[in-house]
Amino acid sequence: MPPLPPPSPAPSPDAGLAVLAEVIRSDFVESVHYGSAVGLGPSGRAEVALGRPEAPVLPRSSAKPFQALACLTSGAALAGPRLAIAAGSHTGEDFHVRLVRELLADYGLDTGALGCPPSWPEDRATAERLIREGAGESRERMNCSGKHAAMLAACVANDWPVTSYLSPGHPLQQRVRAATEELAGEKAAHVAVDGCGAPLFGLSLTGLARAVQALVLAEPGSGARQVADAMREHPEYVGGTGHQNTDLMRALPGTVVKGGAEGVLVAATASGHAVAVKVIDGSPRATTAIALAVLRRMGCDVAPAEGFERVDVLGGGVPVGRIAATV
Repeated sequence: MPPLPPPSPAPSPDAGLAVLAEVIRSDFVESVHYGSAVGLGPSGRAEVALGRPEAPVLPRSSAKPFQALACLTSGAALAGPRLAIAAGSHTGEDFHVRLVRELLADYGLDTGALGCPPSWPEDRATAERLIREGAGESRERMNCSGKHAAMLAACVANDWPVTSYLSPGHPLQQRVRAATEELAGEKAAHVAVDGCGAPLFGLSLTGLARAVQALVLAEPGSGARQVADAMREHPEYVGGTGHQNTDLMRALPGTVVKGGAEGVLVAATASGHAVAVKVIDGSPRATTAIALAVLRRMGCDVAPAEGFERVDVLGGGVPVGRIAATV
């Protein structure tokens, strides 16, 4: 086996990154989160730019709406909850699993066709119940199984191979790349493998914000708009019970929100304001607060989501501080 190429160097705080949030314990700044954030106005102009928004990032699950769009426009029968779960990171509850199984069955497949790894559900109550019942990890409980089911549906609809659907050269993944690049207005900066095994296309943070903005500003009835509308109308399939993306979309009706692993989050309001955040240490604990602070700085009314802007720091089980965005 040939040696692996050296990885790209990790950015350091002196590489132009910004302090996006502070962790304050008992009036003492205990930690800080560095990273980048960008806020676009409805015209597409950057109204807020912090850190290095032009540097490439891996969008992780924030890219799922673009992947869902490629599946939809490739002929997969996706609408309503099915389109929302294709664009989401569900928590593995029973209603999520039923939908995934139904989608696969409609295309003559079962959960054995899923290429995502087995997992416990992210919903704690469901996971504990399954353990009591003696069940184990399964592919359909993995948070990406909705996306994978949609990818398989698109393959069957086009007579494309289903066993190799996660290959970057597969016709479906080429369409995912094309859809992502078109929405972002730029070429993919890097091709990686996501945690679920699917190809992942790196974008600048600004390109990522442009892509999610394009969904909410698309013409009604278009594929891009269908993805945005499905997510907004069925947020319980984008996340699940108690999931922050789900709860935030309910608090701010008309807003699309999608987080990703390693400190990534995108959001776009019905008015067309869009924000993308990347916390460089990979922690997601402050990403929602940072995104809301960027939207507020652009003049958006985020008062209904005020509770999401404060993240408590606990001491002895009670709040003794907070994680505060420094935008």
